[in-house]
Order: sequence, then C-alpha cells, then structure tokens
Amino acid sequence: MDCDRLWRNARLATLTCDRSGLSEVEHGVVACRDGRIVFAGPAAEAPLFSPVIEHDCEGRWITPGLIDPHTHLVYAGDRAGEFEARLDGASYEEIARAGGGIVSTMRATREASEAELVAAALPRLDALIAEGVTTVEIKSGYGLRLADERKQLRAARRLGEERPVEVRTTFLGAHAVPPEHRGDPEAYLAEVCEAMLPALAAEGLADAVDAFCEGIAFSPEQVRRVFEAAGRHGLPVKLHAEQLSNRHGAALAAEYGALSADHLEHLDEPGVEAMARAGVVATLLPGAYYFTRETQPPPIAALRRHKVPIALATDSNPGTSPLTSLLLVMNMGATLFRLSVAECLAGVTREAARALGRLDELGTLEAGKRCDLAIWDIERPAELVYRMGFNPLHARIWRGQ
Repeated sequence: MDCDRLWRNARLATLTCDRSGLSEVEHGVVACRDGRIVFAGPAAEAPLFSPVIEHDCEGRWITPGLIDPHTHLVYAGDRAGEFEARLDGASYEEIARAGGGIVSTMRATREASEAELVAAALPRLDALIAEGVTTVEIKSGYGLRLADERKQLRAARRLGEERPVEVRTTFLGAHAVPPEHRGDPEAYLAEVCEAMLPALAAEGLADAVDAFCEGIAFSPEQVRRVFEAAGRHGLPVKLHAEQLSNRHGAALAAEYGALSADHLEHLDEPGVEAMARAGVVATLLPGAYYFTRETQPPPIAALRRHKVPIALATDSNPGTSPLTSLLLVMNMGATLFRLSVAECLAGVTREAARALGRLDELGTLEAGKRCDLAIWDIERPAELVYRMGFNPLHARIWRGQ
C-alpha cells in the first residue's frame, strides 16, 4: 500500500477508546497519505506500506495533535494593572463594574489595526504550537461593534494563514455591553443579533457563536436571543456558563444543542443532567480558576457520573487567564480539579475536538482523520501531565507535514 509518510517504532496513545483510557499501542505504526491517516495501530497488523518518507520514532510516544478549544487569542494591550488590583483585594466583578475587565481590552483592541492584532497574537499562537497544538479556537468579543468584531475574526483567520495550524473562529459579540450602550443591553443585543451576526455569517468569518451568561454580562433570556439568531444563520453555539454564579446557562446551552458549555464552576446537578442528555461537552478552564483564585471547582464527580465529555482549554485572554500552555493546563486539570491522566489527555485531544464539532476529523489516531500528530520524548504519557514548565515535544505534524 502506498503512503506519503510512515512513522514506525513508536508507542501510540490513539485515544480511540471509551473515556477511561488512552488506547495505548506499544509497538505502533502511523501511516499518512495526502494529509490523512491511513493506518494507526500495532505494527504487526499494519499493511505492507511503500512510504515516500519513513521516520524511525525510536520508541517515542505519538498522540493526536493537541487542540485548544477555548481561547481569546486576538486582542491588544494587557491588564497587568488589574492583576495588581486583584492582588490588593479587588474582585473580578468590581473591576468590571468600574470600567475595567473586558471593556478595558475592548478599548485597546478597537484602537489596533488588523495587522497589529495579528502581530500581537502570533507569539501567543507560537507558544501553543511549540507544545504540539495543531488546532485552536479563537473568539472575538473585544470589539463589541461590527467593524471591530470583523477585524478580530479576520485577524484570527489570518493567523491560520501565517502558521500551519487549523483556526476555528467563534463570534462572541455577546461578551459585554460596550460603553455606547451602557444601561441599554437590549439595544446592544439587537445590534448583535440583527446586524453583526448576519453580516459576519454572510462573510463566512464565524464557525460558531458564543455568549457570556453571567450577572455582569447577559441573562439567560438575553442569551436565548443570541442563540435563536445563530440558529437562523446555521451556526452552532457555545456558552460561557456558571463561572461566577449559577445562572442555569448550561441547561440553556443543552436546550439549544450547544457544542460546549465552558467554565462551569457553579454548575448544578440539573445542569449536568441536561448537558448529558444533549451531548454538550464540558470545557473546563483551570487557568482562569487559578488566576482568579476561585475556590469552587467544577462538579467533576457529577460530570463523570453522568458521562459528560470533559475538554480542557487555556482560555488564553488578557484578564483572567494570560496562559499559552496546554501542558500546564493539563497539570492544572489534574492538580486543581483532580482529573486523571487519561481525562487530561483526552481533554486536549478527543474531547477538545468534540467541543469544536470536529471529532469526525480530529482528536484521535485512526484511519480517515487528519494526520495531526504530536511526537514526544517521554517514557509514559503521565509525564505530559505530571511535569510543569517542561516541554518534551520532539516533533509536531500538521496535515502529514
């Protein structure tokens, strides 16, 4: 059988099993043709290949390429001053209500050009790529008016042209109420639903639609308007839910068949049950939990009990998770949320792909999927979760290259 490239003498974590393991293969082979996997499994079961290029992995581990399913990677400025304020005792809500938070980043982002946004985001993207990330989701939400939301999404798409990585874009117009609509969120939502979303959908700039359901952002009733508008334009939805309080956003996300509900520190049992019934992925963001010094973790036991898929992401953003390391996220998921090694690795591969609606193409090592690989200088997969500040990536393969 012909193939472009063959990786032999490898140990594989295919992630093709149920949620309890990694589907490890001790003596494995991965073969690729035209950017897709044609075989991934035991060498003893592999067809006789005639590869153009053959790689001896010398016993290294191969996992699917890592996937970051929740980032705010494109923005201008920083919020180090707010970090100092929180160290002095100010809360996230107090900072936001005083004109900081999301609106602070909005001002800097509005002032920046598309080229400046791309230049600022590239180092953040490069940090993720250097750790084996092959797919990343990037949200808008720091423009909060059509021209600037468009600018953010165009910059995100350009990142995917500048680097060998798949970028999935999400329109997050319902992130905060901008100053020009202060005191009148309904008018702003009308702009989001009737002007921004239709225009961006028509231009093909959004792969999904997100909203922030929280006391300092938008109510479930307001989010419902956004979800209805997304549905009219054939776009799947996601939701920032239950981060600071229980607004029953997860249940709303489930009602609309959302790809994922994210954060979820204050998620209750009915919300978990609704997510389970609808197949909504729980995307957990331990970087934000750590950075904001949250004390209530997501209900991991309930998520496990109801078999809700768990993804992990950096939530890379300037205010509450200035983080660009999925390896550190896995360690945080284990230490802060008590996830297992298998749950952490699945969370940045298989379940992250599921959270983006891309499990048919990404997230596991199996024939027919994109040949996105991460090859590691490790003795066992647990090292990827166990070590901090250490990057054992040997090679990153994107679309077979």
